Amino acid sequence: MDERAIRALVEEVREGKLPRRSFVQKMISLGLTAPMAGMMLMHYGVASAQTMPAYRPTRRGGGGTLKILWWQGPVHLQPHFAAGTKEQEGSRIFYEPLNSWDADGNMIPVLAAEAPTRENGGVSADLKTITWKLKRGVTWHDGQPFTADDVVFTWEYARDPATATVTIDTYNHIRVEKVDSHTVRVHFQKPTPYWAEPFSGPRGMIIPKHVFGPYVGAKSREAPANIKPVGTGPYRITGFTPGDMVRGEANPNYHIPNRPHFDAIEMKGGGDAVGAARAVLQTGEYDYAWNLQVEDEILKRLETGGKGKVTITQTGNIEFILLNTTDPWNEVDGERGSIKSKHPAFQDKAVRDAMALLVDRKGVQDFIYGRTGFATANFLNAPSRVQSKNLKYEFNIDKANQILEAAGWKKGPDGIRAKGNVKLKFVYQTSVNQPRQKTQAIVKDAATKAGIDLELKSVTAAVFFGSDVANPDTYQKFWTDVQMYTTTMTDPDPQVFMNQFKSDQCAQKANKWASRNICRWRSAEYDKTYDAAENELDPAKRAALFIRMNDLVCTDHHIIPVVGRPRVQAVSSRMVVHSSGWDNDLWALAHWHTASA
Repeated sequence: MDERAIRALVEEVREGKLPRRSFVQKMISLGLTAPMAGMMLMHYGVASAQTMPAYRPTRRGGGGTLKILWWQGPVHLQPHFAAGTKEQEGSRIFYEPLNSWDADGNMIPVLAAEAPTRENGGVSADLKTITWKLKRGVTWHDGQPFTADDVVFTWEYARDPATATVTIDTYNHIRVEKVDSHTVRVHFQKPTPYWAEPFSGPRGMIIPKHVFGPYVGAKSREAPANIKPVGTGPYRITGFTPGDMVRGEANPNYHIPNRPHFDAIEMKGGGDAVGAARAVLQTGEYDYAWNLQVEDEILKRLETGGKGKVTITQTGNIEFILLNTTDPWNEVDGERGSIKSKHPAFQDKAVRDAMALLVDRKGVQDFIYGRTGFATANFLNAPSRVQSKNLKYEFNIDKANQILEAAGWKKGPDGIRAKGNVKLKFVYQTSVNQPRQKTQAIVKDAATKAGIDLELKSVTAAVFFGSDVANPDTYQKFWTDVQMYTTTMTDPDPQVFMNQFKSDQCAQKANKWASRNICRWRSAEYDKTYDAAENELDPAKRAALFIRMNDLVCTDHHIIPVVGRPRVQAVSSRMVVHSSGWDNDLWALAHWHTASA
């Protein structure tokens, strides 16, 4: 579909001849996400629906304590250090972005007074300048006013390499200027179709200048507010035990009338996913449980308890296996896993090809995940039009043996293959979680039959997904040969999701292992394709570029997709919550209430 045809459809929406939802569905069929389709309408001057979630309570408070379970508890509450979703979610209780995304892809202004459009002067014709008008009358939890200075500061903080934020790639290619006390202007270097990435959703939470100002750069990890947040959100911090408990009280000065409904909030960490599901669905002790990576048969059994229900929200999340590109066991210039090193065995593509054949994806889907995971050969699975049709997964132990034999990897007396001084003996790590341990066992069994020895390592989730730079067992360090986890697609456009394979995003000592390329895979062709997608405005051409990126990373087999994972939560029957596949679970926390309110 060319630009002229798209403009014709936009005019039909403007004139009321074509429902907005129908336009969005047509654009999804071309490879856009719902939020991107909504942004396209705004680019052509058709305002976003901007519908706030339905809300029944007529006053603030009165709902008692909201009890939610995050079985991987956050270890800090600084959104720009949040390497995993647990810290993003913990931070979202207290901090807010300028904009969020609802389930239909509509922009929902939070700290912004309105969504930028062509009509209100917020979006320039060349897609290089975006003007945000900020909501007035908002205060930080300590009573200080929220202003444009805080938005500009957030940009300065996040883009500073010495601060070592995980959001640096969102902010280091833009310039942000203060227009007046409640207006900021974002300047992009080139036309940018996904201009809402900065200051939106999980990567867009605004932090106060007067609190974090002294802690930019090398002192960033010393800020007291990293664990005692001062935000604008619906709840104020009252207590925090890293990995265990986050407590907050209703913000009496919250900027949305009659919200929040609950007087207090408790986010309990620890335990496991099965226990979290049981506490909502069967015993009713809690109101909500996050990220239920639980065997489907167990979930179905727990749902019969009658205290709640399982909700499944489609996302682009993917459970996948990483084969290290670097040597995790030996130091180069004082650094394990240095990008100056190569993995002794995985530098041979034959070994990687064999490993990919030893993952029984269909078995993992059928016997572990059921409706909560689908077997896939692709890393990028959403939206459907950017899901590659070029790749097929295969489980074939005989073929793996043939590949290794032909490449000169011979079995020794112990049954383990070797070539020269290198043996196919690897440590395969993941977090402690029943479906993951079962997946490890399935892969180990197949690998053994191919002459590959896998030592299974399971790390407590709070440690594996932690942010302590001194901890050797975090997934960011990746100081083993093989590891497995889920990466989440919390942004509505694939651009952010796919930047985790850019060469300049390698997690290493210099950036405190805060960057997103955990595997440290590098490809000049991938980088070039990624840069082209950043600038491509034609949705069909852009989809083709994302498919190419997916195919490049998946066929090289340092990355082995296992199952696509929708977002799975347990929700109490007494609760009204609002889910979105394009943002954090707690994106609309201020609007949660009891069904009886």
